[in-house]
Amino acid sequence: MATKKNGSRDDDAEQEPNGDEIAPRVVSPARRRSAEMEALTAYYERVAEGHRAAGREAPPVRVSSVPSRVDDAIRNVSHVTEDTKLLQGVTPADDFTRGDPWRVMRIMGEFIEGFDKLAGLEKAVTVFGSARTPPEDAQYQSAVEVGRLLAQREFAVITGAGPGIMEAANKGAKLAGGRSIGCNIELPFEQGSNPYIDTLVNFRYFFVRKTMFIKYSSAFIIFPGGFGTLDELFEAVTLIQTGKISQFPVVLFGRHYWAGMLRWLQSRVLGEKKISEGDMDLMVLTDDPAEAVEVVSAAYAAQVAAAVR
Repeated sequence: MATKKNGSRDDDAEQEPNGDEIAPRVVSPARRRSAEMEALTAYYERVAEGHRAAGREAPPVRVSSVPSRVDDAIRNVSHVTEDTKLLQGVTPADDFTRGDPWRVMRIMGEFIEGFDKLAGLEKAVTVFGSARTPPEDAQYQSAVEVGRLLAQREFAVITGAGPGIMEAANKGAKLAGGRSIGCNIELPFEQGSNPYIDTLVNFRYFFVRKTMFIKYSSAFIIFPGGFGTLDELFEAVTLIQTGKISQFPVVLFGRHYWAGMLRWLQSRVLGEKKISEGDMDLMVLTDDPAEAVEVVSAAYAAQVAAAVR
């Protein structure tokens, strides 16, 4: 670890082997765009790898960020997702039916469809994790067991509908006779849903889909995964921390995988008082499917008890 001459740490120091300092990097727009395309391609490969590991053909690639021009009087054909159209900061002037006011109507329709399809759920848990985890992986087997135990406790299982951990949790619920739900998201390539889903809901907008995960879940069980998994983890913890939801367990499954992140939160984030001591207790760490489901069941009982007061 690099230090200044007076002995204090230099937070801008270049990283040393096994150190915790990261050298600042200047990234050009061209390199940023290249990195974005590399990230998107690698994301597709992880999803495809998950399908292939389960013995299925990988979904087709349709990655494109440039619309194909046809007769403007008819339409423009594009594989740019609805999220991209909504969130892109610099866009050309467009008519009303292609702009944000019209898009609000589509967003409302997507909320309504999600509410309509999931309104009957009384007990459900969302399981997150990597799409690339193969069936022979111990984490896949644990996710199957989690899905099975949840179904036995009459919890529906919700996932992002993809392969890997998502497939495993859906599979466990399905084989145990429980309800298995997938909330799929539009991507610049076909993600494909796993074959163990009873109810499939397709979303164009990530934020609508994320609302459904929270609204219809009593808990999150989070297996090892990437940015999407971390996104859901920290959104849930933020909502709990700010009092938006309560008695909502966030179970981190896989002690070895999550240990480094928790140590960093404890030593750096808590150590610098960016969070409080109690915030660390918002997450439960386990390697035991039965323990994970027991935590969920106990919290659900507390939710019910609070609701009837």
